[in-house]
Amino acid sequence: MSNSQHILVIDDEENLRHMLSVMLARQGYRVDPAADGAAGLNCLMDTAYDFILCDIRMPEMDGKTFLVRALEERVTAPIIMMSAYGTVEVAVECMKLGAYDFISKPFKKDEIVMVLKKAEERERLKEENCHLREVVAGQFSYSGILSRNIRMQDIFTQIGKVADLKTTILVLGESGTGKELVARAVHQNGRRSQKPFVAVNCGAIPGNLLESELFGHIRGAFTDAASDKAGLFEQADGGTLFLDEIGEMPPTLQVKLLRVLQEGEIRRVGDSATKKVDVRVVSATSRDLSADVGGGRFREDLYFRLNVFSLQLPPLRDRVEDVPLLAVHFLRRYGSGNDVQALRIEPDAMRNLMAHRWPGNVRELENVIERACILCEGGRITSSCLPPSVRTLDDGYPDESVGDENLSIKKAEDTIERELIRKALDKTCGNRTHAAKILEISHRSLLYKIKEYGIE
Repeated sequence: MSNSQHILVIDDEENLRHMLSVMLARQGYRVDPAADGAAGLNCLMDTAYDFILCDIRMPEMDGKTFLVRALEERVTAPIIMMSAYGTVEVAVECMKLGAYDFISKPFKKDEIVMVLKKAEERERLKEENCHLREVVAGQFSYSGILSRNIRMQDIFTQIGKVADLKTTILVLGESGTGKELVARAVHQNGRRSQKPFVAVNCGAIPGNLLESELFGHIRGAFTDAASDKAGLFEQADGGTLFLDEIGEMPPTLQVKLLRVLQEGEIRRVGDSATKKVDVRVVSATSRDLSADVGGGRFREDLYFRLNVFSLQLPPLRDRVEDVPLLAVHFLRRYGSGNDVQALRIEPDAMRNLMAHRWPGNVRELENVIERACILCEGGRITSSCLPPSVRTLDDGYPDESVGDENLSIKKAEDTIERELIRKALDKTCGNRTHAAKILEISHRSLLYKIKEYGIE
């Protein structure tokens, strides 16, 4: 946001109105003064302000009455309350009524500017959140997978090319990167989409039961086999079978799975007859299967049979640009107990989300947002709503306890910008063109900033 913004200053002290008007005008703001709440409401009838500074104790109409009346008139500008009689109770009461922030008099110039800067960033983030909500189901969505990352967009293209084929696919990636979502996308975008999609986690079922689960059994095949049962291959006939964590499959079953892939037929446990099945197999693993083959833990012939076509999913730490997109998506999903339109992720929280390494990938982010939706108050997700493991940065603004010489917003902004540029360059192995796309700035601007910050 630019500083050519319009501010309404409401205070019964003429000297303070004049001081704020002059000070804010020097900062680039346009300022309208009002002597009390009633005069402030009259100003709102003619002008849409970006921000409102309002004293609490005033004649005619006090600040709290103005606040309530302004919100009843659906004023969307952040309202910052001021008072020389500030207490925690008064501040909390104003925030509950709907004020954006509270500042005690007397205040220094840097304090009021800092509050306005924070309000500006919140408004910018609100606009960005609205934009992200619009694109969640638009150009960055592919069969329920959200990403603006270049590597993920390439994966979407590859899925489109292979979806109609019966080719076996091996999806590789760390836990939580969305391997099952990719498998479902393969199924949904191919000619098998009207047939069943069946998923099984090979590591979640004991080896002695997995064979029966996959291939079925006949009555009396073992102690608890009271009746015939169709296995997952039969249930997926005509469609897709997703074998998650294929690296956990016991060696004895690997042989039988290889036969199914080669012959296209299964044999139920305890049966002597075989049955033809038409199943497209998509498997996934977070393990290094090639290393398992070298160590004798996975059959080489099965590995080559499964790995006809592979898709390598990047971890979330390598697609940082997707964090805001995914966060807003999960906000919509888990914010149903609140007014979803009013829910927002505050700048301090978003900076922490962007800086986190996400060892649990998208699944971890989903859990963090669900937790934050439970803990947030007033629809505002702040850093305090995040787990300690994610809350590794401060709020990005100078602390009130530090000396005046450290209250530089410009220095704080420069520090954050420099770090984001470094991360983008590291992520793209120094490719400045790709880094500029990730940062959503022009290539020329990036080159200028690299020179300005002395980044190697």
